[in-house]
Amino acid sequence: MTQSTADTLHTLAREHLPHEIAERWIGLLRPGLRLEKATGTAPVVGRLGGLPELPENEEWPVWEGHGPLSFVASLDCAALPSAALDITMPADGTLAFFYFDGQLDDGCAVVAPDEPDSWAGARVLYVPAGVAVAERTAPEAMQPYPEVPLTARVETTAPYLWHPVVYREFAPMPDDHPVWDDDFQEALWDHFEGTEHRIGGHAHPVQDEVETEVARGALGSPPWDDPRIKEEALRWVLLAQIDSDDDADMMWGDCGALYWLIRPEDLAERRFDRAMFTWQCG
Repeated sequence: MTQSTADTLHTLAREHLPHEIAERWIGLLRPGLRLEKATGTAPVVGRLGGLPELPENEEWPVWEGHGPLSFVASLDCAALPSAALDITMPADGTLAFFYFDGQLDDGCAVVAPDEPDSWAGARVLYVPAGVAVAERTAPEAMQPYPEVPLTARVETTAPYLWHPVVYREFAPMPDDHPVWDDDFQEALWDHFEGTEHRIGGHAHPVQDEVETEVARGALGSPPWDDPRIKEEALRWVLLAQIDSDDDADMMWGDCGALYWLIRPEDLAERRFDRAMFTWQCG
């Protein structure tokens, strides 16, 4: 029998942290869905790449002045084991993710949370169940990504060690706080190595916490030391994380990842137009 991700993370914490701190850190763990290439008889819950199926009245997403976005992934919400999550995913329908990936301009235009004019360069479309859809041909000069079927499994996720939720739990935190111990950091890094496509749970950043990047953008990009940023970051949850993936021929910068985040109240109301995007690379 394989050890669950929860058991593994509990063990790591108890091996590397003082007992009281370990138990408090364990309390910050959240359930997520890990998306992996579906093989054999694994249930398919979505796919990377290929061509999207969209309603007849839905135009292919475009970033005005730059061009059409690339289709990145779609998810069958009814097939996802979302009951295991602590966010309110749709029970049915389809989510489609699009991103301006640089195919049309050699990567000159960058989509970033602190540049409102660039927000149209990343989109999440929700197609309710029962709506008639048809497969769309990719816009001229765009090369679709190879299609990779995805399956999902529930896993336990840990917060980035500099995430505002960690500061909130352990404040005040001196520079030598046990959760920042090098051995604990390395053990966590080893645990989460490999390709990580994820729905819900804590994001796994390539650089620093993505919630803070999005929060600053949502606040109009105040100085980084503005205390409102950390508070706002606590209001955002991960919707989807799409990693670089060899099978789908996806490379986001230097082995980076794409992140879509949303406020829980907007997710509950299916306001995916209010989701925000950021990306990071090594």
